[in-house]
Amino acid sequence: MLNSKIISLKELSKSGSTENLNNQALALLENQKSTWKIAADNFKVLKNVQTRDFDFGHFKITTQFNSGRILSSAAKTDAKSIAGRPCFLCIKNLPPEQRGILFQNKYLILVNPYPVFSQHFTISSLEHTPQEILPHFADLLDLNRNLPGFTIFYNGPQCGASAPDHFHFQAVPKNSLPVETEFALLEEKYSEAIFDNEKLKILAVENYLRRFFAIISGYKNQIINRFEILYKNLILAGGGEPMMNILCSYQDKKWRVIIFPRNKQRSSHFFRTGTEQIVVSPAAVELGGVLILPREGDFEKIGRQLIAEIYEEVTISNEAFSYLKNRLKN
Repeated sequence: MLNSKIISLKELSKSGSTENLNNQALALLENQKSTWKIAADNFKVLKNVQTRDFDFGHFKITTQFNSGRILSSAAKTDAKSIAGRPCFLCIKNLPPEQRGILFQNKYLILVNPYPVFSQHFTISSLEHTPQEILPHFADLLDLNRNLPGFTIFYNGPQCGASAPDHFHFQAVPKNSLPVETEFALLEEKYSEAIFDNEKLKILAVENYLRRFFAIISGYKNQIINRFEILYKNLILAGGGEPMMNILCSYQDKKWRVIIFPRNKQRSSHFFRTGTEQIVVSPAAVELGGVLILPREGDFEKIGRQLIAEIYEEVTISNEAFSYLKNRLKN
C-alpha cells in the first residue's frame, strides 16, 4: 500500500527539479495539480480568494475569505466524532490520486488539497499516532533544514488540528505569514531578550494581540533543550499536551522556532448563534497573522475589535506569560 503512494524521482522529474527535497516538494505540487482534479480546482480557486488587511500600528492582521476551509474550521475534534470517522491521513484512506514523497522513512509529504497558500503541504506520520509534538520535535528541525524554502508549522490537538488522532505537520512558503515579515521589527522594538549568547537567543513578544516565544539557534540540541523546558512549564495540570501552535523556519544555518502558548481551542464567537456567530478556528496560520474565514458573511462583518477579541480569548494571559518568562530566565 505504501509503495503505491510514493512517487518516484523519475516521475517527479517530469514536473520539475529533483535536486533536493525542497525542489522535489515543488515538483510534487505540479504533478498533483496535473493528476488530481480536486487539488487542481482548489489551487485554481485560491487565486481569487478575497483578503483584507487590518492595521494595528506596528503589525497587521490579514483576513482571508476561503470557503474551501470550512471542513477544517468547523471540524468536530471531540473523541466521539474522531472515533466515528475514518482517519483521512492514514495511507489506506488517502484518495486514489494522492501520492507523496517519503521523508526519513517516517513521514509522507503530501499536497494539501484544501490550501490556504499557493504552496501548501501536509506532512503526515506513516503511523497512526496521536498529534503530540514532543516525540517529533527533533524531526521538525530536520524537516525544516531539508525544506528551507518553507515554514513548517504544528497545530496542537486542541489548537486547530483537524486530525488530532494522526500526527502531522504542515508547510507553506516561507514569509507567507505577517509574523515572519514583521519579525525583524518585533525583535528590535517589541521583544524582550530573556536569554542571549553566541549559541542561543530566546525572545518574548507581548504587544502583538497574541503573545509568543521565539527560540533562535544554529545548534539543534540547544533548541530542543529550551523547547523541552518551555513544554514542561506549560504542561496541563491534568496531564496531556499543553496547548500551543508552532512555526519553524530555517535560514542562514539557523532555526527560528516561534511558539504561541494557547488558552482555548476556539473563542466564544464560534459558539454564538445567528448573526453573532463567527466560524473561525484559530491555528498556526491564524496566530501567524492570517485569519481564515470560510463564510463570506463573517469576512464582511469582521473588524478590528472582533479580531482583537478572538485573539485575546484563545491565547495565553499576561499573568501566565509572565510566569513562563521568569521560568525560562531561570
